Amino acid sequence: MTKTARVDWIDGFKLNGTTDSGKTVLMDTGENAIAASPAQLLLQALAGCTMMDCVLIIGKSRKKIDKFWVDVAAEESGGHPNIFNKIHVTYNFIGSELDDEVIKRAISLSEEKYCRVHAMLSKSSEISSSYNLNK
Repeated sequence: MTKTARVDWIDGFKLNGTTDSGKTVLMDTGENAIAASPAQLLLQALAGCTMMDCVLIIGKSRKKIDKFWVDVAAEESGGHPNIFNKIHVTYNFIGSELDDEVIKRAISLSEEKYCRVHAMLSKSSEISSSYNLNK
């Protein structure tokens, strides 16, 4: 199945992206940016993709998540193109029903099997991860 996207220039570095399903996202960069840059969105896409997998996998384990967020830190290569050469993903979970086994399984399945953003980025970047669990 082919997926398509379109990006329209607004002015300056402001861009409006539209997916084939009609969803939109504003992009911008520079000193007076009013939105995330395309590169920042890439890191958010990684976090979002793996989070959705984890929520689904943990839900199928019949465990309740009370709060969940992901922090992503990336090192840039320097020089052009300024790629992310190292990315670290920190998963943060709060939930009295959660345990290390279910969290490790969810993260592993997402990173190794399901998250296509992780799969694509891992071809050009070293990706590591860790997690925090608070009950």
